[in-house]
Amino acid sequence: NGTEHVDADLAIDVEGLTKSFGDKVVVRDLSMQVRRGQIYGFLGPNGSGKTTTLRMICGLLTPDGGRGTCLGYDILTERDKIRRHVGYMTQKFSLYEDLSIKENLEFVARLYGVPNADSAVQASIESLGLKGRERQLARTLSGGWKQRLALGACILPKPDLLLLDEPTEGLMPSMIAAIRDSVTELRAQGVAIILVEQRVDAVLPVADRVAFIENGRTRDTVDVETLHGDL
Repeated sequence: NGTEHVDADLAIDVEGLTKSFGDKVVVRDLSMQVRRGQIYGFLGPNGSGKTTTLRMICGLLTPDGGRGTCLGYDILTERDKIRRHVGYMTQKFSLYEDLSIKENLEFVARLYGVPNADSAVQASIESLGLKGRERQLARTLSGGWKQRLALGACILPKPDLLLLDEPTEGLMPSMIAAIRDSVTELRAQGVAIILVEQRVDAVLPVADRVAFIENGRTRDTVDVETLHGDL
């Protein structure tokens, strides 16, 4: 049983993850440990296996090889349980373009059975800085506001693990700062966060630990304090 002897402080503890699509090996023998209340920067170029790794960890993809746990649940046999406790913000905007801001958040609240849904949705709208724009259709939002709405939807069910796939790509500095503020607040609440980016400067301001992935393998994993000392 993969859930035996689980370290309660670890949100993610996986080893030997491998995944192929056809003849192409996308992730090779990858291991990762992420603690609760930690921001883990996951860096690598396009096609290096970052997104595939996220999907295996949160139960959306079954690994071809490897084992481990996510939030104490076995990634091979308890995938449904994992998905209930994870917020996953994909690269592509994944909410409904033809629903309003409020309708999108209400849908997420119903889907996850959020307690006191009406007040939770209203609080989310206010924290996102979208009060007064509740009826605006999601498709009319700028890229930065779409990202903020997507993040708000991810954290509405109060997940224990948040997976952010290039959340600041192409955004204005003010929007990047707002998303970073939200992420650091969540860390203080004990949420584990994997922050996927292509550039090291995108994660250094907030990450506690950084892993570099190349051709599906983790090349190096370092504490950010050490990195700052080397810069």
